[in-house]
Amino acid sequence: MLIIKNLTKIYGSLTAVNELNLEIKRGEFFGLLGPNGAGKSTTIRMISTLTPKTSGDIIINGKSMDRNLKEVKMKIGVVPQGNNLEVEMTAWENLELHGRLYNMTKDIRSKRMQELLEFTELKERKNDIVKGYSGGMKRKLMIARALMHNPDLLLLDEPTVGLDAVARRKMWDLLKRLKNKGLTVLLTTHYIEEAEVLCDRVGLIDGGRLIELDSPQKLIQKVGKYTVEYFQNGETKEEFFEDRNEAASFAAKLQGSVNIRLSNLEDVFIKLTNRRVEA
Repeated sequence: MLIIKNLTKIYGSLTAVNELNLEIKRGEFFGLLGPNGAGKSTTIRMISTLTPKTSGDIIINGKSMDRNLKEVKMKIGVVPQGNNLEVEMTAWENLELHGRLYNMTKDIRSKRMQELLEFTELKERKNDIVKGYSGGMKRKLMIARALMHNPDLLLLDEPTVGLDAVARRKMWDLLKRLKNKGLTVLLTTHYIEEAEVLCDRVGLIDGGRLIELDSPQKLIQKVGKYTVEYFQNGETKEEFFEDRNEAASFAAKLQGSVNIRLSNLEDVFIKLTNRRVEA
């Protein structure tokens, strides 16, 4: 579905994305995980054609973006990190505008709008001005709008950023329903649990480079099933163990606050980079 070859973006002396190579299969829910400034959003912006690449190639459905830009853009739905809805319009009007921009006929447009408002649970508020929506409702509408023209690939750039815990969980439920429909999705996030819950595979990115790639479960297995987290010399440290008894034996030798827990994707990232995902 999506093939990225040696994708690079350079801003002056800063290399935001550094020869990124990646292949995402049709129907896969793929996550790019990393701290702020790692290159996640820049990658999304290049794939969505909002930012020109410095070098490399982006291929969607066998079509190179360099030679088939208009055709490729029709295959992509984008939910950016920032809210770019028409907030003085209703949900219905936002979707109507998007459908018209993609030259959808009136009948197809209307049917699709009804389906998406039902899917995102916004049907009862379709005639309300978007300005009065909650953050979660605005995010749902942005997803509905991105799906209006039936894209083959959905790009989600930090879709739950700024949402409270309850709204984030509701958004996950919506994204799980998308996953069950078989849509190909590329998600960027720095929320560890979000990647673990939603993604079939995860790419860990740091400094514009892909440093590890696998399913969340297999990545966690690479560091060890259990993490001993402790505070020493003014900083939090971690040691990783495959066996809980080994973890407990190590923890018993430590002084002060000690926590034994199951490892997660952030532990993988820490071990590989010596920095936290949410840095």
